[in-house]
Amino acid sequence: MRRMRESRTATYAAQTEQSPVQGQWTYDDYARLPEDGMRYEVIRGDLFMSPAPRPLHQVVITLTSYFLDEFLKVSRLGKSFVSPIDVILPQQLGDPVQLDIVFISNERLNIVGEVNIQGAPDLVIEVLSPFNPEYDRSVKYEIYAEAGVPEYWIIDPHERTVEVFALRDGGYLPLGRYSKGDTARSELLAGFTAAIDEIIPA
Repeated sequence: MRRMRESRTATYAAQTEQSPVQGQWTYDDYARLPEDGMRYEVIRGDLFMSPAPRPLHQVVITLTSYFLDEFLKVSRLGKSFVSPIDVILPQQLGDPVQLDIVFISNERLNIVGEVNIQGAPDLVIEVLSPFNPEYDRSVKYEIYAEAGVPEYWIIDPHERTVEVFALRDGGYLPLGRYSKGDTARSELLAGFTAAIDEIIPA
């Protein structure tokens, strides 16, 4: 993992005269990155890069966000946002990270600024990429827990599964793993469900 992200950072560094070393990247450095179709994130000062999402990835995000938005229209519990959007996690855990779908409760909407979101969302939903699925299961899994994100969903569009985790004592407790024919349920948003067959095309 480390070798992969260092090699990808080197690709950008080779094109510039001045580039921070891993561990020293800031939001200002991130803001100067080129708009080249790559997805950039800064986590604990390290730059991560990945290719633009594939069509299936985007379809799953669109469908999932649709059902979440429909639920929020009725419940009026808060607002959801979809990528690309910069989220600045506390204690420079992510500066910034790109989250596929986030929910922020009404009580915490003050963290939503004109440029980015400054703080940990209440709910994060990530759709795994075939390029590096372990990224969301390890690196982001750890920083979301450390940042205090109460609920985390991992959607695997190829395995057609949804895993739901809830924060307990600083770590994530698995609440359920849902597959074909199942309906994923949120603990944080009572009443919010997502049928696997409706959010992940066969």
